[in-house]
Formats: sequence, structure tokens, C-alpha cells
Amino acid sequence: QVQFVESGGGLVQPGGSLRLSCAASGFDFDTANMSWYRHRPGTDPDLVAHITYYSGTAIYPDAVKGRFTISRDNAKKTVYLQMNSLKPDDTAVYYCNLGVNIPSGGFRGQGTQVTVSS
Repeated sequence: QVQFVESGGGLVQPGGSLRLSCAASGFDFDTANMSWYRHRPGTDPDLVAHITYYSGTAIYPDAVKGRFTISRDNAKKTVYLQMNSLKPDDTAVYYCNLGVNIPSGGFRGQGTQVTVSS
């Protein structure tokens, strides 16, 4: 079945950087559009990055545009999220996801906690 293992989160000061990784399994990664979401307590999950499989085209919401970069390594079946100029508002649990629709049962990985604080 579809599974993800997210890693790379941690505590970072405002203005700092982190690189998240997501190892995928259980589906054809080479032909899968992939996304990163974040989930802050008391809110709905937010899409923060999306990358297509056929051209590697990436899209971002305004909140992270210019600061976050999504990339993928098909050979490693891994998707990455480089996060720069981090802000306290970026504090959340970050999940990767197959496509843009969140499964009805929720995310398929454990997520990785990112905390931006001085």
C-alpha cells in the first residue's frame, strides 16, 4: 500500500533553513505527482508545494513562494522540500502526499515536525 516516511524536521530559529525528505513506497513513483502539506493545530492542512512527474513543474502558494523548493529523485523514490527563510508561522507537521487529494483516511505517513522559534 501507499506509504511515506518523512524526515528532516526539527527546531530552527527564524530565518533558518531545513530540508525535508519523504521516502515513498507502494506505488509507481515515476508517474506520480507529489505534494507537501503542512498541518497546524486547529486548522485544515495546507498545500505548500506540488511537483508534476512528467516535467517536474512545481507550484507553490504565495505564503511560501520564493522560500520553499520542492524536488524529486525518481531513482530514490524520494521527494524533498527545501525550506529557507523560515518564519514562526511555518511551524507545523509536514506531510508528503500522492497527488493533491488527501486520502479520506488521512495522510499515509507519520509526518515530520518543524518548529520555528527563537
